[in-house]
Amino acid sequence: MSKELSDLIARAEGVLARVESLLPPPAPDPDWPKVTAARWRKRSGRGYLQAIAHPHAIRLDELVAVDRQKETIDLNTRQFVAGLPANNVLLTGSRGTGKSSLVKAMLVKHAGKGLRLIEVDKADLVDLPDIAERVAAQPFRFVIFCDDLTFDAGEPGYKALKVMLDGSIAGASANVVVYATSNRRHLLPEYFIEEVHPGESVEEKISLSERFGLWISFYPFSQEDYLAAVAAWLAHFGVKPADGAKEGEARTREALQWALQRGSRSGRAAWQFAKSYAGAQGLRSRRGR
Repeated sequence: MSKELSDLIARAEGVLARVESLLPPPAPDPDWPKVTAARWRKRSGRGYLQAIAHPHAIRLDELVAVDRQKETIDLNTRQFVAGLPANNVLLTGSRGTGKSSLVKAMLVKHAGKGLRLIEVDKADLVDLPDIAERVAAQPFRFVIFCDDLTFDAGEPGYKALKVMLDGSIAGASANVVVYATSNRRHLLPEYFIEEVHPGESVEEKISLSERFGLWISFYPFSQEDYLAAVAAWLAHFGVKPADGAKEGEARTREALQWALQRGSRSGRAAWQFAKSYAGAQGLRSRRGR
């Protein structure tokens, strides 16, 4: 190596050292024995795990009309927590039917047995190998949670997730699985069919989703399912059962009108109605004191 090149490399290393000294120190990892959930975040180009102080606590018994889905994901999660073989999971289907809530309910049920949750935005999926490496030595079991997942053709996160699900040359970490939700079964928009060779269209559309070992489908709520969800959430917010048929009919009518205005009979609509109804009832009670 010439002296000029050596001097150039030395100067470049010096500049990098000075720049690094100006950057904030890496954020410490969460205290996993005390923290059950975290988000992957970026600061000055560096990724770090931000602890979530108060994760959204949802219990399984608060989710109605998805009994089969609950049984399926709970069995897979129990296998995972026990250190047994378990699958990556793709939850797909109608909006507001409980896909994300079901993943959060798994954390509530199994956190005491060592389950932890890391939420990763689609834009940060390229960092999946780094995240898995960060937690590989931990004695906990980690669900990497990707919510509302869809891709456009050519997005870097698409290939990164493929590699994570398949396992790279280093192999997938034994204490990490991916749980993802999507409104689309195949994660790619329909117009992508027109962007690839006709003979490859179907294969490309399913090439990512098929890498999830477990598919769990969700469907629109019937009116009966929706009203059952309303009743469950009203009880959750402390609203007493209707006092007589007249009050019950009025409450049912309000709940159905709420769903009609939103164009959706779903668990999310039921939850939103219950919050509105319980809050209004609480205000009336206070004014009556």
